[in-house]
Amino acid sequence: MVHGIYQLASAGDSGADVKRRLGMTAPAAPVGIVMLCHTALRRAAQVARFWMAAGCPVVMHIDRAVAAEDVQALKDDLGAQPLLRFSERHRCAWGSWHLIRATQEASELLLRDFPDVGHVLLTSGACLPIRPAQDLIAHLTAHPETDFIESVAIDHATWIMGGLSEERFTLYFPFDWRRQRWVFDRFVDLQRKLGIRRKIPAPLRPHMGSQWWCLTRATLQAILSDQDRGKYERFFRQNWIPDESYFQTLVRLHGRVIESRSLTLVKFDRHGRPNLFYDDHLQLLRRSDCFVARKIWPEAERLYDFFLSTQPAKLEPVPADPAKIDRYFELAEKQRLDGRAGLYMQSRFPRETSASTKSAGPYSVFTGFEHVFQNFDFWVGQVTGTRAHGHLFAPERVQFHRGAKVWHGAISDSAAIRDYNPRMFLTNLLWATRPERQCFLHGPGDVMDGELGWFMATDTNAQISVIRGAWMLGLSQKSQPIEALVALAGQMHRQEQEWIGHLTSRWVLARVRIFTLAEVLAEPRKHLIDALGGTVQDTALDAHGLPRLVDATSLDEFTTGLRNKGLPAQVLRDCQI
Repeated sequence: MVHGIYQLASAGDSGADVKRRLGMTAPAAPVGIVMLCHTALRRAAQVARFWMAAGCPVVMHIDRAVAAEDVQALKDDLGAQPLLRFSERHRCAWGSWHLIRATQEASELLLRDFPDVGHVLLTSGACLPIRPAQDLIAHLTAHPETDFIESVAIDHATWIMGGLSEERFTLYFPFDWRRQRWVFDRFVDLQRKLGIRRKIPAPLRPHMGSQWWCLTRATLQAILSDQDRGKYERFFRQNWIPDESYFQTLVRLHGRVIESRSLTLVKFDRHGRPNLFYDDHLQLLRRSDCFVARKIWPEAERLYDFFLSTQPAKLEPVPADPAKIDRYFELAEKQRLDGRAGLYMQSRFPRETSASTKSAGPYSVFTGFEHVFQNFDFWVGQVTGTRAHGHLFAPERVQFHRGAKVWHGAISDSAAIRDYNPRMFLTNLLWATRPERQCFLHGPGDVMDGELGWFMATDTNAQISVIRGAWMLGLSQKSQPIEALVALAGQMHRQEQEWIGHLTSRWVLARVRIFTLAEVLAEPRKHLIDALGGTVQDTALDAHGLPRLVDATSLDEFTTGLRNKGLPAQVLRDCQI
């Protein structure tokens, strides 16, 4: 049954006009979408429906590498849509000319079939609208003659990766950078050595920028119909990554009003790879002043469910804060490069030159105090409110607080496990107990690994307090033959000298306090407060008092006996009271 008779189009009418009169197209919004898709076609279909629901015509290019059955499944899923077209398929390798070719053909199809379109937005299958479609339509309607494309002169394109700026326009690049990297680099070196330089066609002035743009119909039509298009294409075919320079350069010839920014939010890492957005980035994306974001993780259900629904339009708008997004990714990149302070792992091992602290939190190290004050570790825990340890590096076992066998992070008290890598033992302990401050004893008689000593001395989180020669008080309490004590005294002196050497180096970053035994015995309160370094309040000191001093009355007699048995006087110098 015939429902109506349509007037035949005149010879001058375009095919698009005929299709519109015959009801083969729907009224189109003033913005059309070109989608370059190669993966996650299910998500691409969701996004295409979103645009078409807002009246935006969509042209999809499906990479030729995608299996035919997957493409057919996508078409069956979308069904017959008056606002949907599929362009001819090309194999679009990264940075290849085929990306430009696919964009050109999809744009030509869009402009031909939808004459009402005033702007064309280029997106990928991994892009997601992050603001209501009507916001984008309103924005472009308010700027009918403006081209939104990042187009920066190569002299100012400081983000360029790989050291190729102007050279990507003047050298030849017949080899694939990803699959033939060695040959690629050697061929570039050869051209530099031979002085090869391609001529840039006049009147082109090379510009670069994001490949995701939004151009006016007039500008895009002028680029596609330029009488010198063949000449320009021959030139850009030889460029490296032409999708970042072709439209960005030609828009400078044909654009009337250019706003040099992309309406698509893309963030790159230091290797030039785009960062992925996940579900936990939802609130961050709402703060963007862009309309589309890329790349979205295909399994980010929350992002797709939220932004492709009517929820964003119903909620109170969030003030745009692009600077906050920039800071977020700058901090993320810094963390990716330096790692988190104090976290050591295969994928994030901090560099020696990293500005990040070596440990996860502040800690206090006391040398010799347990020989001068009775039950010092218990007293420190009382006045500082911490769980102070004994000698973490005692030869027999790790002396955790109250004799614990296993500490936080499943850290064993085994001396053999600890001594496999003493430095990592300490960093693991500090990481597992953050943000609680750790206090422990360390000094002659312990396993004093030189690498560990240097690590603590150059750690800004370390607070180290030493009483020189205090180990002699502890030695005087031992009931061993005098000959054995002489040998032990010489060993402990050498250990202390090495430890002091680390702590007095010009490269020390820790907060170091070194006292003589005589100074501490003369003014114990003053030097205890100085050693604790602001980690204890006067009220705590008043409440718990000072620890009792060890009886040192027989020390002079003991050191005299050692000297008479052959111990050098310089070993005993710091033990005088």
